[in-house]
Amino acid sequence: MSTLAHTMMTAARPVDSGLAGSGELDRYPYAEAPGAERAGAPSWEGGDGEMGRVGRRAAGSRGRGLHGQLVQQLGQMIVSGDLGADRPLVPEEIGQRFEVSRTVVRESLRVLEAKGLVSARPNVGTRVRPVSDWNLLDPDIIEWRAFGPQRDDQRRELWELRWTIEPLAARLAADHGREDVQQRLADMVEIMGHALGQSDTLTFSRADAEFHALLLQLAGNRMLEHLSGIVSAALQVSGGPSIGCDRPHEAAIGHHARIVEALAAGDGAAAESAMRQLLTVHPEVEHVVPAPREH
Repeated sequence: MSTLAHTMMTAARPVDSGLAGSGELDRYPYAEAPGAERAGAPSWEGGDGEMGRVGRRAAGSRGRGLHGQLVQQLGQMIVSGDLGADRPLVPEEIGQRFEVSRTVVRESLRVLEAKGLVSARPNVGTRVRPVSDWNLLDPDIIEWRAFGPQRDDQRRELWELRWTIEPLAARLAADHGREDVQQRLADMVEIMGHALGQSDTLTFSRADAEFHALLLQLAGNRMLEHLSGIVSAALQVSGGPSIGCDRPHEAAIGHHARIVEALAAGDGAAAESAMRQLLTVHPEVEHVVPAPREH
């Protein structure tokens, strides 16, 4: 076993990835079970309004810092539809509800504006933008959609995107025989196998995300490499709110191993086929693409 593999298996600790893990969803304003009835649109006014309730939840945990938590909560409320398109966002009002300074509110709104969720214009103020303007490839927005009312659409769209880019990346990676990267890929497979035996979903998901990020880097295409964050986000949300990571199973380990073998042999077609087999292991994909045909 390599030093890298041993380190990951023995020293893995929960990290704040920005994505929700098991037990974290109770702080989300829309963490009810799929299909549950949602309350009516919240009011900004009154002590029982949704903004007030969310603000009190955030007050109990400052792990992200005030700025990060405010971005998280406002982003969730926008993506969930609690704050609809063209809704005005008054900085003074937000500051009062969340008990944060003007500076925190201003910087948080700038982050949301960069994500396409809000727009700020002179004489108009800050308003929520329609879905068509959102940066849907932003990892935060991927998370918020995946754990909100749009969860089913988000997961389907992520799997469609992965089906498009990852088999191609596997084929291209076979032409870039970097032994150091291939060894790291093999290490990740070994870690996933060990984690599976230990029922360690955290270590499994970390190694899985590292595997797919490395593969996109090995493809030698900078635009594909730029999408590695999206694939990582897809892996984080694929297991659903109760798990927060990909479901470990023997079939997935085998397909990962076959990808590594194909890369070592420089066989692009085999690497592409193994990746398609891996992606069709997931039930979400059965409704998106047909199972690959054997040639």
